[in-house]
Amino acid sequence: MATDWTFNGTWPYEPRWFDSADGRMHYVDEGPRDGKPVVMMHGNPTWGYLYRNFIGPLAEAGYRAIVPDHLGFGRSDKPDQPELYTIRRHSERLESLLESLDLQDATAVGQDWGGPTLYYWATRHPERVRSLFVLNTFAHRPRTDVKLPLPLKMFQTKGVGEALVKGAHLFVRGFLFRAGVVHRDRFDPNVKAAYLAPHPTYASRTAILVFPREIPAGPQGEVSDLNAEIEAGLEKHFRSKPVKIMWAMKDIAFVPEMVDQLWLKTFPDAEVERIEDAGHYLQEDAHERIVPALIEFLDR
Repeated sequence: MATDWTFNGTWPYEPRWFDSADGRMHYVDEGPRDGKPVVMMHGNPTWGYLYRNFIGPLAEAGYRAIVPDHLGFGRSDKPDQPELYTIRRHSERLESLLESLDLQDATAVGQDWGGPTLYYWATRHPERVRSLFVLNTFAHRPRTDVKLPLPLKMFQTKGVGEALVKGAHLFVRGFLFRAGVVHRDRFDPNVKAAYLAPHPTYASRTAILVFPREIPAGPQGEVSDLNAEIEAGLEKHFRSKPVKIMWAMKDIAFVPEMVDQLWLKTFPDAEVERIEDAGHYLQEDAHERIVPALIEFLDR
């Protein structure tokens, strides 16, 4: 039976496609063509559906809502090749997709791995980006060794990670549906179906497993070096531009201290709103609070 990719009308958006060198990428592009673009990027193991409650209100407010799916996620292709899913490859593909749209005066909204991969584009094309909206993410070289929760350590372990992430689909069933949110009751059958549909098989879950294995262990390494590039670009190009940070305080992965220790050091003048009753996937827990704040930020 063919998948209903609207999930009973909860994702009513027309699919658009970009042919990257590594495979076809899906994105949605809603709202007036001459509206200021708002690019919203997901992390692991989500896809554009994470922003379903953002797209309609933004379009109605006159903005152009652009929501891509990384390769390996959502409706994008899912080649079973781990080397395609490094953070740099994700970042470079996303840059290619966004450059194909020739955006001007954009706002970049990043969460989880959607932060560094999207802000990579922003720092390489600062003339296209007017402001940043930051949701529980990081784009910094780690200052010390990185302490990981036990499940992430297990996902990083060869053999064990394959069994848990690709076999049992635990990143979705365990973290996204349970530990990553406060309001679990919001995951009704349509929402669960939408997050399970993209990765129905063992082979289709390769990208989900690579992300936790890309988490830097400390200040050294390829991802740490890439983040340092992005961090330097943010400081250079965006300190004088509008930046708003909305942070979920019950995130077990991206803890509250990251706001003061990382983001406010990069952007001392950023506006910060802390959300007490939201977890890592704050777009699910707190969209009623985030969407109006985003539109108000854009209107200014």
